[in-house]
Parts: sequence; C-alpha cells; structure tokens
Amino acid sequence: MVAEIADDHTTSGGTYGSPRVHATLRRRGIRVSRKRVERLMRGHELQGVFPRKKWRTPSTRRDPRATPSPDLVNRDFTAPAPDRLWVVDATRIPTGEGVFWLAAVRDAFSNRIVGWKTSDR
Repeated sequence: MVAEIADDHTTSGGTYGSPRVHATLRRRGIRVSRKRVERLMRGHELQGVFPRKKWRTPSTRRDPRATPSPDLVNRDFTAPAPDRLWVVDATRIPTGEGVFWLAAVRDAFSNRIVGWKTSDR
C-alpha cells in the first residue's frame, strides 16, 4: 500500500497530498480511506505542495512630498480626431518564471494600440 501511495505521490511530482492520492487510488479500484492514506503519508514523510498565500506588492510607492502631475485633459479621455490624445497603461503580470511588465500606448480616438513594450523589469 505504501509503495502505491509513494508511486502516486512521485508521479505527481511531489505535489499531490492525501486527498488527491486517495482519489487516484480509488480510481484504480483500491479501496482505502482518506485517513489511512493521510496516516501512511505522514509516517513516510510524504507531503503534498500547498498553494502559497497570494499577496500583491504595490507596484508604486507614493512619495508624500511629491506634487501630483497636472491633469492636462481634465479627466476627459475622449479625442476629436486621431493622434490628438494618447493614453498609457503599465501592467504587472506575474508568471511562473517571475514578473512580466507590459506598457501600452493607446489612441483615445480610435482605441488602437499605437505602441507597446514588454520587459522583465
């Protein structure tokens, strides 16, 4: 029984805990309780990977002494013609290999992306 539990745990790359190992054993027709799988895994120091707590780091830190930039469009993001007003957005995209940044420039009249840049910093 321990060999089959260890095999399922190893096959999963060490990510499966007792509930998933129990489910794979049941699918293969092996009748065993989840608590027994849990005890056997604990006794042989087999532990699944559990997700980390997701927290976000702020992408910017406000300087309390800095003066805000002037609002040149009075929060009106419409344009009467192409190339009169461009808006910019930077987005932080977390991936499995680290953080990925995307900056895009959009024409407010046509909503077309007029330029973009990606970076890992």
